[in-house]
Amino acid sequence: MTSSPHVLIIVQNLPVPLDRRVWLECRALTAAGYEVSVICPKGPGDPAYQLLDGVHLYKYAPPPQAEGALGYAWEFLYCWVRTALLSVKVRTRRRFHVMQACNPPDTYWALALLWRLGGVKFVFDHHDLNPEVFLSRFGEPKGFAGKLQYRILKWLERRTFRTADRVTSTNTSYQKIAWTRGDVPPEHTTVVRSGPDTTVMRPVEGVDELRRGGKHLVAYLGIMGPQDGVDGVLEVARRVVLDRGRTDVRFALLGFGDCLEDLKKQATAWGLDPYVEFTGRVGPEQITRYLSTSSVGLGPDPLSPLNDVSTMNKTMEYMAYALPVVTYRLQETVVSAGECAVLVEPGDVEAFTTSLLDLLDDAERRARLGFEGRRRCEAVLDWRPQAENYVAVFDGLTGFASRGPFPDGRPELGAGTDQWGNKMIDVSDDAVLRAFAVTRTGE
Repeated sequence: MTSSPHVLIIVQNLPVPLDRRVWLECRALTAAGYEVSVICPKGPGDPAYQLLDGVHLYKYAPPPQAEGALGYAWEFLYCWVRTALLSVKVRTRRRFHVMQACNPPDTYWALALLWRLGGVKFVFDHHDLNPEVFLSRFGEPKGFAGKLQYRILKWLERRTFRTADRVTSTNTSYQKIAWTRGDVPPEHTTVVRSGPDTTVMRPVEGVDELRRGGKHLVAYLGIMGPQDGVDGVLEVARRVVLDRGRTDVRFALLGFGDCLEDLKKQATAWGLDPYVEFTGRVGPEQITRYLSTSSVGLGPDPLSPLNDVSTMNKTMEYMAYALPVVTYRLQETVVSAGECAVLVEPGDVEAFTTSLLDLLDDAERRARLGFEGRRRCEAVLDWRPQAENYVAVFDGLTGFASRGPFPDGRPELGAGTDQWGNKMIDVSDDAVLRAFAVTRTGE
């Protein structure tokens, strides 16, 4: 194919560009010469259509928050129908050659089958393990209804795998599931990790006001669902402030999710409001400022069938900002962090609390972990080689001789100001980066 191929990307879980992985994928494809359209739910204030950085965004009003099996079934049906109708609208503007669906849920294989009649190829971007999500939330099903739901989830997953022309997996654990549970030929799978783009995710000078009068700011970044362990962050905060008397520590919880309001109520009930801030939904600027100001980032995800084999984006994002990490020892978290994090045995909240305080009180160790974490991100976890793997999948499917996701090469990483006017740290200078990892300033 010599003309620019058109790729349609379908996302139900998050709006774009809030979904960082999907937005990186969009930018990689457009940079390589592809035309890209996205169908996703609206975020607050989002228009129904927007052309952003060359990407066509088509959005529909999200359904009310689902409750119970029937609620989730209605949500999936509503989103599927809205997505199908918008896919016709995209096709009316211009034919698309490849459709990519990102899970959850595992329902868009049926839409892919319909578009296959028009010669459209299907790429499954494997973000989540829905059967493991079920087991992590509800345990092994015992009753008829639970077993039925679990079987339906596994059937939907199998249909998605078997319909896909190619599968992109976020890590090798997910890739092995595609091989074994999905019977996908190994040559049809590619690992595309959700690594940070370290040319964009760069630390800036910290902002004292974000510490809210404390000496140290401790950050959590991510979704706040039942399986994410954010209640464990509050338990750690309670032990740090109330049991250990460390009123010099502040906590910032960045993100949103089903549990957010309950977490706020719990913080108030424990008298933690002066020490714990809930920011709600945050964008790139707020993430940059908070992670550049914080002394430690937290990975509270509990051990579960899902979490143990899932890559936690927050861990890599902390490391990109030279932020030391305290996290539970999970299989894929260890793969991401290597020797650059403090690992605690899953479920040991007291050890997690002690490890956090020990790290806050050890500036030299924070400097080493922060420095090594940033360098590991650049050398091992960076998005750039992942983007090349990702674009190669579409080049192979379409026969398009793309120019690659980074035709202009790698930008310089010296000092300067970012797009919001924050003073960036010269991460190319080892001495400057080490100093920043301790002080969180540009001095």
